[in-house]
Amino acid sequence: MLRENFTDLTYLIVVAREQSFTRAAARLGVSQSALSHAIRSLEERLNMRLLTRTTRSVSTTEAGEQLVNTITPLIDDLESVLQSLNDEQGKIVGNLRITAGEHALRTTLLPKVYAFIAQYPEVNIEFVSDNSLTNIVSERFDAGVRLGDQIEKDMIAIRIGPDWRMTAVAAPSYFAKWGKPDTPYALQQHNCINMRLPTLGGLYQWEFIYQGKEIRVRVEGQLTFNHLSSRIDAAVAGLGIIYVPEESVAEQVAQGRLEPVLEEWCPYFTGYHLYYPSRKQHTAAFAKFIEAVRD
Repeated sequence: MLRENFTDLTYLIVVAREQSFTRAAARLGVSQSALSHAIRSLEERLNMRLLTRTTRSVSTTEAGEQLVNTITPLIDDLESVLQSLNDEQGKIVGNLRITAGEHALRTTLLPKVYAFIAQYPEVNIEFVSDNSLTNIVSERFDAGVRLGDQIEKDMIAIRIGPDWRMTAVAAPSYFAKWGKPDTPYALQQHNCINMRLPTLGGLYQWEFIYQGKEIRVRVEGQLTFNHLSSRIDAAVAGLGIIYVPEESVAEQVAQGRLEPVLEEWCPYFTGYHLYYPSRKQHTAAFAKFIEAVRD
């Protein structure tokens, strides 16, 4: 009975977190039918409804939420005890979940991780590429990556990369047809390729600085994307001006496929930092991961 309940309770936590049987089944490595059967069996044994199911989503009932909130820290503590046994034996094993934006993951984090996973083959890392300001505690991530000035004060932050600069670029064919803006305000007369912000759903206001004064410009254009690579491809195709991290288009600029403008207005941003809760107890695997990515 205990073994059966433990497995089903673990399944319940994942379904409640993912709010989807499809995503939960994929994360657990079981079929959707087996997962659904397990949850239904748990509800029957407890004689209470734990989940509300619709054709589009899954959510916990009041009883289900109370149960999940109660058992989650207990299971976390058990996992920590089991992990500590490995740590005491000097084994570097375990699973890590890290969330990072597309640019941070590709340019700063992954180049440092390649050597780490080769050195510690029993450590598994799941990276979730997400440009929103994810709550790593509620989403059960071990750590996240953000710019230094975006991290909450109650988190421990470790720099993992240098400061970097934004740049406004477009294809030479675009500038040949429409001319170049000479100030950020002139961008409002151009076809700019926008970025959709994942957290609030609005459009990113392009941030510039000149003689110590910060300037934000709301630009317009025919195209809007939420991925960096799509914006770069559109700019190379001559479809408008983009505003992106300088490093992300260095190759295209060097090849002459993109051309920068407004360089004296483009600011530097505080480099990426790995952050995690100050109360988090480190596993040996996480401690070694910090060592590997620290700048």
